[in-house]
Amino acid sequence: MKRPYLILCLVLLIAAPGLHGQKPIKVLEDSVQFGNYLYPGFNITIPEAGFDNVLKNWIKLQETGTKSKVQTENGEMTIFGAIVKEISPAPVNIYSRLMNEDTLSRLLVSIELKKDQYVDAAAGDLQLTSAKNYLKEFAKSQYIDFIKDELAAEEKILRDLNKDLGSLESSKARTQRTARKQRGTVNDEQEKLLVKHNELSLLSNEIINKNNEMMAMPVGAGRDAMATQIKELEKRRKKLQKEISKGERKINKARSAIDQADKSIPRNENEQSVMKSKIDAQQAVVQHFIDKLNTVRLY
Repeated sequence: MKRPYLILCLVLLIAAPGLHGQKPIKVLEDSVQFGNYLYPGFNITIPEAGFDNVLKNWIKLQETGTKSKVQTENGEMTIFGAIVKEISPAPVNIYSRLMNEDTLSRLLVSIELKKDQYVDAAAGDLQLTSAKNYLKEFAKSQYIDFIKDELAAEEKILRDLNKDLGSLESSKARTQRTARKQRGTVNDEQEKLLVKHNELSLLSNEIINKNNEMMAMPVGAGRDAMATQIKELEKRRKKLQKEISKGERKINKARSAIDQADKSIPRNENEQSVMKSKIDAQQAVVQHFIDKLNTVRLY
């Protein structure tokens, strides 16, 4: 098995717990208990959405359009005079309880149209259907919000991975530029050294010849002048030798940088390959949540 494919499989395996498909939203007619009494009502399942968010949004929805506030006691919520035009032109009373059940929130609701008259089959199909649609749309909105949050988190992971890949690509490009520059340095310095070695050879021969001439000269002004010339030539030779040593050091330093670059680039390319596999896997995760979101929107 090739390494990138192995990485892809591992990433998908790690992400698998969050990759389950969409779950159904159920709005069922049911007898719901509040206090010691049973009332006609509805049993709604809201998949995956966080309990706290659902509770906050359910209270907010009930209080929309009215000055009435939801009262909570022992987990049971009551609001008198709620405005739900989708169900009734007149204010209604809503009794409800939200329960956290592992991977879903269960909402029990009873809607009182007027004293002791509740939304159920006896109230008429129109109001019953309207109530079911109203509750389903709330459940759907909560499920969609949850999936959007999950999608946003996965998209951020994908953006971060692409950013990491971009950094690796930039790093490789910088390393390649460095290697090209250092190879140019080696070539330039080698050409300079060739000239300087030739110059050094000629200069050394000239010093030898001048020394031979001086040795054959009698003591006097001429010999002293020749000695001065030789000293100047030796200074030039010493300077040239230093320049050659400096050039050789530059070449060695450049070759070391080239060697490091030659080792670094394959490592970088391997890291890019692994990163691209991670990106492919994460793109599949993101697409899963996009598909899931689109499916739930059609509920």
